[in-house]
Amino acid sequence: MPMLRLPFAALMFALALATGLAAMPAGAEVVVKNARFAAVQQVDGRPFRMIGHGLFRYMIWDAYAGAYYQAEGFPRPAPQSGNVPRRLELEYFHAIEAGDFAEVTRDTLRDQLGAADFRSLEPALSAFNARYRDVSPGDRYALTWDGETLSLALNGESLYARPEPALADALFGIWLGEAPLGDGFRDDLLGR
Repeated sequence: MPMLRLPFAALMFALALATGLAAMPAGAEVVVKNARFAAVQQVDGRPFRMIGHGLFRYMIWDAYAGAYYQAEGFPRPAPQSGNVPRRLELEYFHAIEAGDFAEVTRDTLRDQLGAADFRSLEPALSAFNARYRDVSPGDRYALTWDGETLSLALNGESLYARPEPALADALFGIWLGEAPLGDGFRDDLLGR
């Protein structure tokens, strides 16, 4: 019997860890290297609950902190499912120029998608990339798919909003897909 109790106890501990964020009260927050992320956010009056959070490192530098959210009442996590409202917030620790964001976004999607899929997204991607702005340490981008509209905001200021479901899935895939910029960061964002 003792052997049966140990796996059950381990399973219960794992379940408690996995559901820990879901149990966080609405006013709670997590801190990732001085970047604060609310456990629950309101997006157009709808609650989005944090799935996970993490720190993205580039070589030896801490580049940015992030948190991934999904609207309540949807399967979790589903970062590339067109019908699931979701949000990714990234707070930067270093200055980055708008052109660098556009270049990395374009190059990453070209590498992640097949040639035909990339070509079909190029016009929408060009319009999206044109909306990037330079960031300074402490600035925060939010990428949101509300189920109908893809939006990009910098420090709460809307920069882009269009009904682009395929582009939304591709952009979320940069960090949360099968071949993300960082496997560990993706796993942290997805609460794995």
